[in-house]
Amino acid sequence: MPYAPEHDEVPNPLRQGLRAESAPEPCAVVVFGASGDLAHRKLLPALYNLALSAHLPAAFGLVGVSKSEFSDARYQADMREAVGKYSRVKPIDEEVWRDFAAGLRYVSGSFDDDSTFQRLAATLEEVDRVRATRGNRLFYFATPPSTYPTLLRQLKKHQLINPVGDPRFTRVVIEKPFGRDLASARALNRLVLEVMDEKQVFRIDHYLGKETVQNLLVFRFGNTIFEPIWNRNYVDHVEITAAEELGIENRGRYYEEAGILRDMIQNHVLQLVCLTAMEAPVAFDADAVRDEKIKVLRALEPIEGAEAVGQRVVVGQYTAGQIAGADVPGYQQEKDVSPGSRTPTFVALKLQVENWRWSDVPFYLRSGKRMPKRATEIAITFRRLPHALFGEGAGTTNVLLIRVQPEEGIALRFAAKVPGERYRPRTVSMDFRYGAAFGGSTPEAYERLLLDALRGDQTLFTRKDEVEAAWKLVGGILQVTEASDFPPPAPYEAGTWGPPEADALLARDGRAWRRL
Repeated sequence: MPYAPEHDEVPNPLRQGLRAESAPEPCAVVVFGASGDLAHRKLLPALYNLALSAHLPAAFGLVGVSKSEFSDARYQADMREAVGKYSRVKPIDEEVWRDFAAGLRYVSGSFDDDSTFQRLAATLEEVDRVRATRGNRLFYFATPPSTYPTLLRQLKKHQLINPVGDPRFTRVVIEKPFGRDLASARALNRLVLEVMDEKQVFRIDHYLGKETVQNLLVFRFGNTIFEPIWNRNYVDHVEITAAEELGIENRGRYYEEAGILRDMIQNHVLQLVCLTAMEAPVAFDADAVRDEKIKVLRALEPIEGAEAVGQRVVVGQYTAGQIAGADVPGYQQEKDVSPGSRTPTFVALKLQVENWRWSDVPFYLRSGKRMPKRATEIAITFRRLPHALFGEGAGTTNVLLIRVQPEEGIALRFAAKVPGERYRPRTVSMDFRYGAAFGGSTPEAYERLLLDALRGDQTLFTRKDEVEAAWKLVGGILQVTEASDFPPPAPYEAGTWGPPEADALLARDGRAWRRL
């Protein structure tokens, strides 16, 4: 995100020359599901921080819509409490908040009730008059996926979607999961494109808003030294881990329907695969970047049928254990989880990217709940030395680590000589950390993505064909793992790195998971 100094921040020489870009055009944002957790924890704090760093237009307003009964004043007070609790910048700047809150409105009602959208239209007209938002609209679906068809039909029915050529822009941000399988994703895409143009659709994946994920593009295509070795001639294998300490956090009903493959692999993790494996785009614009990502997804070798899934996929489910010294229940003891549930909370799989750059280089993916720690990283392991010049066991394997969270940064492991008269190599690390290098607090992913949506930049949002290609791969796995005759998920104790079967997946190839 473009940089703007925060309050009381010490100037950093690495920031010099970086200026904030101009604010977006005037706009009214409509948040459906405005009383929900996402709005409280992420969306409103992100928009406030954009206002604080002067990235929002002066002519800005926000209308919250949900079933909860709020007056405008009560909604403003509720959002102030949420921003005070969840904003990355504390305390609240009263002057900035006063202007921001003056643009907050609230409409209470059911999404399937026409009168809700009639009141919404009237409120937006009032916001246009008072806040000078000029009829520009950004609709944000912070709601369960089951409501998306209703919201789309209502927006169309009440003529709240302006065509692409209209001087007043309309954009719609749709949260994941986008469908629950290939058929439902295609059906939702058809409905979306009946209501609006693809250029107006912003399918959001918050992982793409993380600084290190974006930096992967700069790291790969902004430096000379890495591109020549970023291929099958030098890379032995790639590991991508997305681990969480937390369990399902009172989301039992959602997780029973989703599971780890829908919740993490189809979107977040496959996006990391795309950015790691893609070719350089012809230009840094939305379509060029997404064209290269879709090529990666289309090059993935399908995993279909019981034999292929059995050889290349491991699913697991956590049992009771300990996290950071505290006892935690197993998945089947969590609230709203069915006894005997077969929903996986862990998955490990082996992907093959069948193209000239990556043929025969395995991509090992794993993601799970109740892991020993929260960590998302990409590990590029290079091939071993062809000859142990300094003796057996003295050679090192070079590894490039891209840490997505929580400590964002990049590290390179290589061999160096231990001081002394003998040639004794030891593995050392060059370590770049965002916080240490650039100072200040890193903008939240939602700040970057909301700002891009306000500007109309779709580069970090997924396109129709991307979504469907990802579902095609994951759907082949789900068709097998969700069949009644497939074995239940392998148990693993909370606080461990998954079931033993996940270690065996790599051991068959003579490899092992990197220790985090």
